[in-house]
Amino acid sequence: MANTYFEDMKVNVRIKLSALWTSLMFCYLYGDYFELYVPGKTEGLITGENMLDTPLKLFAATFMLTVPALMVFLSLVLKPAVCRIVNIILGIFFTLLMLLIAASSLTGWRIFYVFLAIVESIITICVIWQAWNWPKTEAAGV
Repeated sequence: MANTYFEDMKVNVRIKLSALWTSLMFCYLYGDYFELYVPGKTEGLITGENMLDTPLKLFAATFMLTVPALMVFLSLVLKPAVCRIVNIILGIFFTLLMLLIAASSLTGWRIFYVFLAIVESIITICVIWQAWNWPKTEAAGV
């Protein structure tokens, strides 16, 4: 009987980065959705008494969520050297941001937020790792 193996193929670093940013976005969406179940959250949304209570704060939150969403696409189309640097810089920024959020959310009703922030930090650390270790090839004719 012949030995058989599952087919395995090397996944391009761009696809890995895009998939990581996509996973991050899903965690963001789940966190925002689950937060609606925290007591008092929906009342605060109705009355305007919430952490995004000014146009500037709402814009800042929108900007912060737009960047990872754009990275899903940009990781596939930017030139490799630019893509690598952008992923490292944004990966570091979002890792620090999520660790800050985790540290500031240590309450009973927000333990889900801490869990998601830790998962999101792991994802962005993987972004940094993948970009930092981007495979190199020799230039043709050199």
